[in-house]
Amino acid sequence: MSAKKPAIPSVAEPQPEPATYEAAMAELEQLVRGLETGQMPLDELLAQHQRGSDLLAYCRDRLAQLESQVEVLKDQADGKGPGPVA
Repeated sequence: MSAKKPAIPSVAEPQPEPATYEAAMAELEQLVRGLETGQMPLDELLAQHQRGSDLLAYCRDRLAQLESQVEVLKDQADGKGPGPVA
């Protein structure tokens, strides 16, 4: 007979990206409020922490994209870059 290994709880399945930066920030704020209570089971705490990390990465990526777009617009306004793309 073989001994079965105990099941290791898996981290929650990946959740979809938020629709907007603002939605991501609202969800992050909600997660932080939940984490601050200190009343969360360890498995849920880990899952919420992972979701928060994912949301933070999404927000950082979105901000970097927007910063790039602003730079292009500034260059266009200064006559340094190509004209607007139709």
